[in-house]
Amino acid sequence: DPLPPPLPKKHLQRAESLPEQGPSRHCQGDPTPWAGSILYNIPPLHPRHEERSASSIPPRDRPSWGPKKPLTKSQSLGEPGAWSSLQKVPPPSPAELTFGTVDGELGQLLQPLESSAGVCGVLLGCQAAALARLSARIQEQLVGPEDRQQVLEAELVGKRWAALSILDREPCCESGDAWYYRVGFTFEQSQLVFAAKVPKPGCASLGMQSSLQAHCSIQRLISRFTDHVPWELMLPGSPREQSRSPSREEPAHLATRPVLQILISPEVPYQTLAGFVKGSHGLHRTSPGHYERLACLLLLQVCMGLEHLRVQNVGQGDLCPENLLLVQCPCPPQSLQGKEASLALPRLLISSFFKVKDKRRPCSTSQEQDWTEGLAALPSPVTDELNVGMLIYHILHVDITMEDILGFRSNRLPEIPSLSIYSTGLKRLAMLLLHRDTCKRVSIEQARSILQVLLWGPRQELFARSKKTLTLLQSWVEVKRALLLLKFAENSAGEGVSPGLEEWLCCQYFKEVTEHTLYQVTQALYT
Repeated sequence: DPLPPPLPKKHLQRAESLPEQGPSRHCQGDPTPWAGSILYNIPPLHPRHEERSASSIPPRDRPSWGPKKPLTKSQSLGEPGAWSSLQKVPPPSPAELTFGTVDGELGQLLQPLESSAGVCGVLLGCQAAALARLSARIQEQLVGPEDRQQVLEAELVGKRWAALSILDREPCCESGDAWYYRVGFTFEQSQLVFAAKVPKPGCASLGMQSSLQAHCSIQRLISRFTDHVPWELMLPGSPREQSRSPSREEPAHLATRPVLQILISPEVPYQTLAGFVKGSHGLHRTSPGHYERLACLLLLQVCMGLEHLRVQNVGQGDLCPENLLLVQCPCPPQSLQGKEASLALPRLLISSFFKVKDKRRPCSTSQEQDWTEGLAALPSPVTDELNVGMLIYHILHVDITMEDILGFRSNRLPEIPSLSIYSTGLKRLAMLLLHRDTCKRVSIEQARSILQVLLWGPRQELFARSKKTLTLLQSWVEVKRALLLLKFAENSAGEGVSPGLEEWLCCQYFKEVTEHTLYQVTQALYT
């Protein structure tokens, strides 16, 4: 047979427009790169002619005769090769599915499922993934984006009082170990409001707080510096210093102000837990159900913060009520707008830390000293469980002493009155946390789970007609998780209410809870 005629140049130009890139097949010893192609019915090239034709093209204009991609635009007419390539792509996982997932990928996931049980499993996976994404978004609204916090930390490096504007002379909050002042900082043509933490005498801040990872219940620091306390700030308890401020002719007076390590926090507290409890006697009396629900939510934040500290293994939180700060949430619930501010749930922050090996630390007030000395007098090491147990009594306005805990007066703890559906559960939790037998004392993790059950169920009436089984608890979790997502969707489409702190805490619960955990918790709570 005679040699085939050479290819026209226009065919080479067409080859140049192919999107595939890769190594040339003829360089790998394949003399017929396009033989049997379903895209182009071109006769095979003669080896010598192919070599001559390719070498005649300038290097920058040579076509790339690489391997084909699994699917190209030309393979969209139902060719067998196109479908076989598509089937090689693994199907998406339920966590990757969204409403915008194309039907081709959705079909890959649904085709192997032979029963409704398989579809149910896919839906449960989608719900769990959606709840995790929703929880992450709410958390970002509460504490701010992580990358923005890092930018602020870098921006504040090396800056002192001169870069800050003092917004109020008097402290916005006084805790057991520090005063807090509102200060402004200009960033990206807007003024941000921070809290300047000025430690009290004898209550130096620990460096470990700066190394803690961010958490919704842990006070966060974005800057620290050592400087004189400005005369514009009024230090309570120092009337002689406040009687006059230094004049321009008396710069020596600046030396009379102490040089302290100032800490800057993005959260501005307005009250301590001790102040909140002291001023809420009336609310507890008139609205016991609402107040004790607030108590459960505040205690839940304490337990979550302590769990975070234990994971880091850096220090121990100081749970004296005077050192637990309350911060207003950025978006209060719309249903509470116009009502008294005490009905809104605040963020609770653990703001004071000490090393685990230290049993004592400086105290600034007599109440705080009594609290710390009493815990240090216990025969066993000071534990977070005992602290949280005492907090329950403190928040519920029931006095408790070290003699009560040690059993010097009687073998029974003080009685907590039954005022709401939460009273019995809180009483039971306090008894489990303050149990004299350490083997019967529940952990902080278990206390957190008990508080979650008190807030969002399952309640005891679930087991009134059905025996408590793992199957029943699993079904309850799955149904409640679906109803929670529906609630978020309805609120968003209806009144447009943004989820807040309580919704985030609820998401955290249903995102992680299992039927096995519920079985153990309900046994401890309802037995």
